[in-house]
Amino acid sequence: MLKSAQFQTSAQTFAQCPPPMISEVAFLGRSNVGKSTLINLICNQKNLAKSSSTPGKTQLINFFLTEWKEKIAQESLDSDTLKVMFVDLPGFGYAKVAKSQKELWNRNLVEFLRKRDNIRLFVHLVDSRHPYLEIDLNLVAFISQFLRADQHLVQIFTKFDKLKANEQSKLKSTFPKAKFSSSLKRQNQNEIVDFILENTLGRKVLEEV
Repeated sequence: MLKSAQFQTSAQTFAQCPPPMISEVAFLGRSNVGKSTLINLICNQKNLAKSSSTPGKTQLINFFLTEWKEKIAQESLDSDTLKVMFVDLPGFGYAKVAKSQKELWNRNLVEFLRKRDNIRLFVHLVDSRHPYLEIDLNLVAFISQFLRADQHLVQIFTKFDKLKANEQSKLKSTFPKAKFSSSLKRQNQNEIVDFILENTLGRKVLEEV
């Protein structure tokens, strides 16, 4: 169960990032794919991460500290508080910014992904309506090059409610290991939270009563 979630800090470069003290989940994807929206959905807050319909709104590396109650076998026992840092990364792709600014974002993003040793889970968000874009395929290939044994990569297809039922079934069949999300219907929210925390901490959390 989520106990709290709050904004910690922002950084423009890898050197400006806070010390890597706890496990992190890195949310990445194309501009306007819904990274901030998914973080808000998971944390049950509307404006924790600033979302916008304007591509390229997230220009900094944003850190959010989340605290969770551990799932334990005996309810009478006190449960531990588990801390996880959510990291909302700048979107890549078609953001309408100067070429020099876009190149700077890309350099900072690559450095962060490669060198941030405490990342335990890479959450790659993909628009359900455009599942085969080259830029997304390239991202999976890029991360797979340096993914360690103690790190995981998962694809979450956003805006799943925009698809027809037969399209949803086809997408699930094509990407059996992926997760699927709809912010409007809060679709599969608990499943996504459980997956993220299990693959970040190796533990479960209590379902909210």
